[in-house]
Amino acid sequence: MNIAVDGGTFGREARRTLIRERAEALYAFRRDDGHIVFDLEADTTIPAEYVLLRHFLGEVDSETERRIALYLRAEQSEDGSWPLFRAGAGDLSATVKAYWALKLIGDPIEAPHMVRARAWILARGGAARANVFTRIALALFGHIPWRGVPVIPVEVMHLPLWFPFHISKVAYWSRTVMVPLFVLTALKARAANPTGRGLAELFVVPPDKVRQYQVNPNGTRVGEAFLLLDRVLRALEPFIPGPIRRSAIRKAEAFVLEHLNGEDGLGAIYPAMANAVMMFRTLGYPDDHPAMATARRAIELLKVERGEQIWFQPCVSPVWDTALSAHALLETGDRDDPRLIGLLDWLKDRQILDHRGDWKVRRPHVRPGGWAFQYANPDYPDVDDTAVVAMAMHRQGDPRYAEAIERACEWIVGMQSSNGGWGAFEPENEHFYLNAIPFADHGALLDPPTVDVTARCVGLLAQVDRARYAEPIARALAWIRSEQEADGSWFGRWGANYIYGTWSVLVALKAAGVDPAEPWVRRAVEWLKAQQRDDGGWGEGLETYEPGVRGFAIESTASQTAWALLGLMAAGEVDAPEVARGIRWLETAPREDGPRWAERMYTGTGFPRVFYLKYHGYAAFFPLWAVARYQALKDSNARDLSWGM
Repeated sequence: MNIAVDGGTFGREARRTLIRERAEALYAFRRDDGHIVFDLEADTTIPAEYVLLRHFLGEVDSETERRIALYLRAEQSEDGSWPLFRAGAGDLSATVKAYWALKLIGDPIEAPHMVRARAWILARGGAARANVFTRIALALFGHIPWRGVPVIPVEVMHLPLWFPFHISKVAYWSRTVMVPLFVLTALKARAANPTGRGLAELFVVPPDKVRQYQVNPNGTRVGEAFLLLDRVLRALEPFIPGPIRRSAIRKAEAFVLEHLNGEDGLGAIYPAMANAVMMFRTLGYPDDHPAMATARRAIELLKVERGEQIWFQPCVSPVWDTALSAHALLETGDRDDPRLIGLLDWLKDRQILDHRGDWKVRRPHVRPGGWAFQYANPDYPDVDDTAVVAMAMHRQGDPRYAEAIERACEWIVGMQSSNGGWGAFEPENEHFYLNAIPFADHGALLDPPTVDVTARCVGLLAQVDRARYAEPIARALAWIRSEQEADGSWFGRWGANYIYGTWSVLVALKAAGVDPAEPWVRRAVEWLKAQQRDDGGWGEGLETYEPGVRGFAIESTASQTAWALLGLMAAGEVDAPEVARGIRWLETAPREDGPRWAERMYTGTGFPRVFYLKYHGYAAFFPLWAVARYQALKDSNARDLSWGM
């Protein structure tokens, strides 16, 4: 049987061949121990910060810097700026850091690309207008005075849990980044800066003459109050008793050492790792100290060499990539394939069962049972990863995974927030007033419940035992429904954007047994259909995270097309013409050597409007998953093969 689409034809056998070829290519991507991991790419900020880190330490590695410079120059936009994602608008802080790194590497400021970058920066107010993290780096190198950064007194390490600010009240990524920064700012650390190169040319007004660096991050009255508090704390800081400051520094140091996480690094994220290394150097740790050596090794493990270029990942994603690959491969055929079992066994061995983790501050009596995003991060298991891993194990069905699934479900239920939703790493992380502190100009200080993570948790619990988990599912569905946008879509916190959020919800509703004929579900389906592009695919730009921007797209992408198709099929639309056209787009879209469809755009989200990600694996497992599910549904009379994802 052939299906005609837009004047073309494609047959089931050709589709089956494509599925087999793509599945084999994905299996071939496994590492020696059976797991799968793809590169995780952010913007140029991370490799630029690596150059700054080495120069903070007084080290110059000319060959590595030469290769990093190739990457930085290749990512510069025509207008001279550097964006947060490919083909995006220029970002001031990213541009300042890229220019700065290239200058430290040795690019002459008269070079055309440096002239363009400098003009772009100055036209936007200069480096003084960069974000807080960039200004902290400038202060560390002595390029701006310390009053150019918000007061973040290390003494907050002594505050009790009931106090309006406590380190446990911010997201894990904020916590692990901030604690070593407390030490660096308290001691007014100073970079070695062996080249002695400055950045005076990036300031409209000389840095010591700038009157006001701090801004109200959210424009509220609470923000104004925090600005006033910042000025008060700055005036009081010289009078803090030495013993109190020294004990707070020791407490911050102890936190970092306790959470160092071996060669997987503090928080398993680059910014925290780099801050830990700078903190150790400032505290006088020698290079051969085990903590310093371990922290530095963690950073080097993030290095990616592609041809002549070098760049650094913000973290690694092996659990996420392996679990999602397992889901795609489960769609394609033999559930007892030893290679598939190998993926799941590798995951099983990485379940976090230790009674540790910062999440226990809010849930001390919940048994652990989650998975991290990275190879190891036992202090910070990830709710989203946990749901995805357990769903894959349950779909495969081998009794060997029963205990792991049980522990995962128990932990997931225990991590539900009181409003019915789930955050990524901790429950009840909703102290929104903290988004008004001057330090929080990035808008990503907290980890509140999100629709996409909540949908995944619903999918797991409904897939495993809808009756047993009826109460947490019902509370979650009520919260999800309350978060629906006026046009029927849902916001995607961890993926771009409304397509990601709407796909996540529709598959969860399917698993939970919600009638797809319900009017609110139909609104989501019709919205998703309306986003299909003329070529048959779907695409959505990261610009849609900006206020008032909806529906923006430059081109269709394989991963977003797959999400849309999976969402529509979960809602019973397998026979819809939009689905047939989308499948046709995936079948004819360019593919790379190996398992990936060609995809140049970023479709992952770290922090909306601040930090975005290109998951190189998304263009491998999601399109395969969608095409294989379509084929399975077309081969089935039941039209009912969708699972929790």
